[in-house]
Amino acid sequence: TLLYTIKFEEMDVRPQFGNRLLTDKDDVFSHNAWDQVDWDEEQEKDALGIISKNNDSPSESVCDDLLNNSSEKWDKFYNIHANKFFKDRHWLFTEFPELKDVKPEGCNIFEIGCGVGNTIFPIIEHSEEDNIFIYGCDFSATAIDIVKSNSLYDENKCNAFVCDISEKCLNIPIPEESIDIITMIFVLSALNPTDMNHCIKNLSRYLKPGGYILLRDYGRYDLAQLRFKNGRCLSENFYARGDGTKVYFFTQEELHQIFIESGLEKVQNITDRRLQVNRARKLKMYRVWIQCKYKKPVL
Repeated sequence: TLLYTIKFEEMDVRPQFGNRLLTDKDDVFSHNAWDQVDWDEEQEKDALGIISKNNDSPSESVCDDLLNNSSEKWDKFYNIHANKFFKDRHWLFTEFPELKDVKPEGCNIFEIGCGVGNTIFPIIEHSEEDNIFIYGCDFSATAIDIVKSNSLYDENKCNAFVCDISEKCLNIPIPEESIDIITMIFVLSALNPTDMNHCIKNLSRYLKPGGYILLRDYGRYDLAQLRFKNGRCLSENFYARGDGTKVYFFTQEELHQIFIESGLEKVQNITDRRLQVNRARKLKMYRVWIQCKYKKPVL
């Protein structure tokens, strides 16, 4: 078995990805994207100004529907898009190299918000080992049906099931302290902010001591946040898309607080700022994501 010797407790920056740096502003349209782009004070001030102008909320009845019927909204989303909206996340192996680390005793992975399998199936395809098992859960019964209809779905390698991770008490077919890695890729932001803390506390019970939660999600002032029109803001930095699904935009500090309150230890918590450009239209689009790795202590 191939073992990777990366000591990711010591990683403060992404070692493999994000090395195209914009050193000369005149070169901005020479590539489609630039990594590790710093914002100046004026740029953050402009972003805050845009958000402050677009913070009106929908009517109370619309808010209640959006806040309380998440599974219905995601079912509708997957009924429309099936498996054609999100691309398979092969980039995960660059961002999270520990997903390639298969130890002799095996590895149990739990993908939260698995959708139609865009994380599950790349891991199955990549792994040549038989001692990896992947659990996956999602709000949407439609998404889970699509996962199970995939030719790569194998009950000897994975188990996908419907679950609302925002519930105060989880009832899932996984023993506590049996999971090596939990992945949360653009999923915590879909929860109501009031549910985020107990969600992470609940999930941490299923981690083995020494196990990890790997998260990548939307950061404050991301392009997607700045594009929201007035009347879509449910609460501060929390919005409803046109299809009724929801999204929150985090700071590093907010996520750190959520994880440490669940008894987890910081391994990595970084902001990934990227500049994407449309070279034909000479447009600049600033993306902001946050990437975290937190560990369950070994007592």
